[in-house]
Amino acid sequence: MEQIFTIIAVLAGLTLVVWVYILLPAEMAGNRNRNRLGWVLISLFFSPVIAIIGLLVLGGAPKQSAV
Repeated sequence: MEQIFTIIAVLAGLTLVVWVYILLPAEMAGNRNRNRLGWVLISLFFSPVIAIIGLLVLGGAPKQSAV
């Protein structure tokens, strides 16, 4: 029974890590018209906190007009 709780805790932890390091920066970047992959890489190589703060500070990118 103890092993089941351990497995559930590990899966919950992995889910949280994936969300913080990959899904959250990608969604934030997409909402701000920024490159999702670039911001996920910043999150992975540096810190998700740096990526999130960077996205909040930079805000939305100007939309590209079709020429």
